[in-house]
Amino acid sequence: MTREELKEAALAYHSAEPKGKIGVVATKPTETGFDLALAYTPGVADVCLEIKNDVENVYKYTSKGNLVAVISNGTSVLGLGNIGAEASKPVMEGKAVLFKKLADIDVFDIEVSATDVDEFVNVVKNIAPTFGGINLEDIKAPECFEIERRLIEELDIPVMHDDQHGTAIITSAALINALEIAGKKIEEIHIVVNGAGAAGIACSRMYKSFGVKPENIIMCDSKGVISQSIKGLSPQKAEFATSRTDLVTLSDAMRGADMFLGLSRADILTPEMILTMAPNPIVFALANPNPEINYELAVATREDIILATGRSDKPNQVNNVLGFPYIFKGALQVRAKKITENMKKAAAIEIAAMAKEPVTSQVREAYDLPADFGFGRSYILPKPLDARLKDRVSNAVANAALKDLV
Repeated sequence: MTREELKEAALAYHSAEPKGKIGVVATKPTETGFDLALAYTPGVADVCLEIKNDVENVYKYTSKGNLVAVISNGTSVLGLGNIGAEASKPVMEGKAVLFKKLADIDVFDIEVSATDVDEFVNVVKNIAPTFGGINLEDIKAPECFEIERRLIEELDIPVMHDDQHGTAIITSAALINALEIAGKKIEEIHIVVNGAGAAGIACSRMYKSFGVKPENIIMCDSKGVISQSIKGLSPQKAEFATSRTDLVTLSDAMRGADMFLGLSRADILTPEMILTMAPNPIVFALANPNPEINYELAVATREDIILATGRSDKPNQVNNVLGFPYIFKGALQVRAKKITENMKKAAAIEIAAMAKEPVTSQVREAYDLPADFGFGRSYILPKPLDARLKDRVSNAVANAALKDLV
């Protein structure tokens, strides 16, 4: 299918009646007058009073406990940039579909026309009583860091900015398995992160929590290596600024590196750079829709490469859908008030473990995979349609949440 054919198909898909991708379905019978008297007046008044007397009853009598808000202001949507709240709605509706399809969690997508941090935070705080959890989405850095921090502190329901932590969780799972294949130890590897936005910062922080030494992470932005000598760095960039003075360009940073994490733009990574990496190089080229280096070019350059991209048509797709539905499901199951670092790490560890288990017949059929397909350089992450993810990852998250509460 050509790019133009895909565009026309997508436009037709979204504009077909009923327009969009989500709707509201009644979950109780409404066939008789008595049903209506229970659903609305006068019966509903008694339910309201039960909640007034004990606010925790909202979880007993309403959908709050299985309802997540997917909230964006449209300032950093996919690879499209700041396209505005209304233009972000198709993406947020799509996220709602994935929550429902994969984890049976209901979602209201909320598009907020506010770019000021205080205004955005106040909007979310004021609508939070409706929801059991808040999934922040497609909000640009550095505002996203402050928005998430404040909402986590000020709300008593789980809040997660998926662009940050979803990417960190899935790439951490991929890294765990890639290191096993490469025969390397996490505390010894050197990583180059190209892209110092929300995802790049969150991934780097999570890699540190798994054992990567801070001094072994070199972060680059569009201007090159982020150095301590640069004035006016944001607090997030300053956290990962290197003291090394011999590294200026991405090419400099790539020499001898064990891993490259790309969250930047297409075709910025060259074969020459990959050739200077250490043996069994790990390359996560995650720019969408086109990665930092073409997949075929990369595998032709190094036979020993362990390569992942964000593309569904290539092996080792890094897709946040492996995580966010089940992270929220696990949190909602135990009524967690926050999504902790231990919960995120538990998700990453469980996702990594699943890739090392035999591939089910259901997955082989869904992806037309050979009978001998399994863990290796072309399979370091489970497939998104693996039905085991729902219980396995959500239970791992729930168990971690319960331990954190003790």
